[in-house]
Amino acid sequence: MTSAPDFAARWGATHHFSDLHGPVHWIHWDGPDTEEGRALDPMLLVHGLGGSHLNWLFVGQAWAKERPVYAVDLRGFGLTPGHPADTSILANRDLVVAFIEQVIGRPVVLMGNSMGGMISALVTRARPDLVRGLVLIDPALPLQKVKPDPVVAARFALFAIPGLAERAMKKARLGTPPREVAHQLIALCFADPTRIDEQMLDGAVALAAERAEGELDQGDLERSFTTAARSLMRILMNQPRYWRMLAALESPVLLLQGDQDRLVNVAAGRAAAAKNPHWTYVEFAGVGHTPQIETPDDVLKVVEAWLTEHALRTQEVDSVSASNADAGVL
Repeated sequence: MTSAPDFAARWGATHHFSDLHGPVHWIHWDGPDTEEGRALDPMLLVHGLGGSHLNWLFVGQAWAKERPVYAVDLRGFGLTPGHPADTSILANRDLVVAFIEQVIGRPVVLMGNSMGGMISALVTRARPDLVRGLVLIDPALPLQKVKPDPVVAARFALFAIPGLAERAMKKARLGTPPREVAHQLIALCFADPTRIDEQMLDGAVALAAERAEGELDQGDLERSFTTAARSLMRILMNQPRYWRMLAALESPVLLLQGDQDRLVNVAAGRAAAAKNPHWTYVEFAGVGHTPQIETPDDVLKVVEAWLTEHALRTQEVDSVSASNADAGVL
C-alpha cells in the first residue's frame, strides 16, 4: 500500500494503516516509556463529519506527554477510503470497536467531536468493556426548539436529496480552490476564524489535495460524505431512542460545548446535560463547534482535571483481544 503523507509528523505523531475489513488510516503518539505512562489508559480520538486525524493534533500531542494517544480516520474521511465501502454511522461504530480491539488491544478513554461524538457514544453503549471514560465535544445531538443557523440548515437540507447533493458537492469541490474551501469550513466551525493555526491550515489544504488527486484511492468522496450525513440525520430523527441511549451510558461522561456552535446549538448541549445530571458539563464562552482546534488549551485544562477526578488509570495492562498493539498494521 502507498504510504500516507506525513501530515502529522511535525506534531510528533506517526502514520499507520491497518486492515480492518479494508484499509484504515490512523496516527499514534507513543506516550512516555515509563511505568506510570504505561499504566495510564490510552486515548482514542474520533473526528466529526468531514473531519480527519488533523482535528486532534494540538491536544493529541499534549496528552501524549502522559499516555499513548491514537486518532483514527473514519471510513470515507481523512486517508481512509470510503464508498463503495459503507460509511454510515453504524459501520463506523463497528470500525471504532474493531480498532480498539485489534490495534490498541485494551480499553481506552474515548473522545469524539460532532459526528465522532455520536459514534463514540454508540461504541460506549454497545461495548462498555472497551471504554473507561467518554469525552463528548460538541457531539451530534437532537435539535432543540431554537432558530437554526440558515447556512447549516441549507446544507443539511441539500444532503437529504440523493443525486443532487452529490453533484452539487462535487461541483463545489472541483470549482473552489482547496484553501478557500478550508477557510469556508473554518468560518462555519469557529466562533473566531482568526484563531486558526496556519500550519494546521496548510495541512488541511494538503490533505484535501491528497484525497482528490493523490496516489491513495479514496473512493467516491461525495457518496462517502452524504451516506454518513444521512445516517446521522436518521438517528437524530428518533429523538426518544437517542436520548435513551445517551442516558444508558455506564462510563463516566464529560460533555464539552461551545456556546457559539452553529452546527450543534448550545441549547442541545444544555438539554443533554439537564437530562444527564450525573455527567460533567462544561460550556466554553465565545467558542464554536471544534473547541479542540479553536481553543485547545481550554480543552486540555478541563479534560485533564476530569481525568484526574475520575482516576482513569489502569492498574495493569489487560488485553481485550489476542492481538498485540501493532496487530493488523500493513
